[in-house]
Amino acid sequence: MEYRTFGGLDWKPSALGFGAMRLPVVDKDPGRIDEAEATRMVRHAIDAGVNYVDTAYPYHRGNSESFLGRALKDGYRQRVRLATKLPCWLVEKPEDFDRYLNEQLGRLQTDHADLYLLHSLDAKSWAKVRDHGVLPWAERAIADGRIGHLGFSFHDRYEVFREIVDAYDGWTFCQIQYNYLDVELQAGTKGLQYAASKGLAVVVMEPLRGGALARNIPPGVQALFDSAPRRRTAADWALRWLWNQPEVSLVLSGMSTMEQLEQNLESANRSGVGTMSDEELSLMARAREAYLALMAVPCTSCQYCQPCPSGVDIPGVLAVYNESKMFGDPERARMSYGWIGAKARGDACVECNECLEKCPQGIEIPEWMKRIHEFLQERKS
Repeated sequence: MEYRTFGGLDWKPSALGFGAMRLPVVDKDPGRIDEAEATRMVRHAIDAGVNYVDTAYPYHRGNSESFLGRALKDGYRQRVRLATKLPCWLVEKPEDFDRYLNEQLGRLQTDHADLYLLHSLDAKSWAKVRDHGVLPWAERAIADGRIGHLGFSFHDRYEVFREIVDAYDGWTFCQIQYNYLDVELQAGTKGLQYAASKGLAVVVMEPLRGGALARNIPPGVQALFDSAPRRRTAADWALRWLWNQPEVSLVLSGMSTMEQLEQNLESANRSGVGTMSDEELSLMARAREAYLALMAVPCTSCQYCQPCPSGVDIPGVLAVYNESKMFGDPERARMSYGWIGAKARGDACVECNECLEKCPQGIEIPEWMKRIHEFLQERKS
């Protein structure tokens, strides 16, 4: 296993971290973890050198933390840094901070979380937990030993990311969605480099876009991979592109099968900064361009159309639709569309046409909102 640096800590994380969000399940029920197989995978990963395990309060319908509490027995807990996350969207009052942390430690059967993150911060949730006093609370939890180090995971625009990084000198690390397709989405490459420049460790999540960058590869992208002198799987290309960057502290992968784990371990064992040639990096850039060429709507997420007077998340709706076309997975797109609040979906558009005056790409947004909602609201018979 290759090991990297983790911000200012005197500790070397494994290049690959084990994410406990996509564990094997029984009968396709995300709430029913296949405990025997999942335990075998977690322990095999640790035996192979993985020393970072990540979970969160809602994973596997609230069962991931309790599973790990059992899986990390027999000495495995002492061999890893364990990370979990505060469910910020559930916090209603300052007392909730202690309530959730103590519940999580009970689930995990441990007296401390080595790394604790404010989960899925965006502008709204950050303002809420900040105003409830999450930072002084976290400092008290660090002082009493329940938290080792504080960080946050993030899903919003780069400007919001930078605001959160700059708001507190006590961050040890952050966690961002990042892959060779998402270099400008959310925190993006700018966020990665900015956080690292401020001394934060950067944990990468969604390195394969929920597996989309490893399956149903478009012919144009596959042709690029096939043209390379060294043959690699699509997943290996994506992971090694991340590990080539010195600002990446570790890459989290949510693995559902032992085969996926073995493949990722093999990739991690060959990883390292500067291990990709200029020609290979150029190939990855062209693969990204090939994916983006499949976008049905030329939205750049510039946000000029926001805020919509009717509350429609125009960039979010367009992004979900574009992903359905890029990855050929409409069912996953419908699931993602469902995560957009009911009042922010395409059918909330009242065709006021204000967005038409603001969109620099000249997109017929009201018409697309109707078409996309119709497509993404289809139901399987």
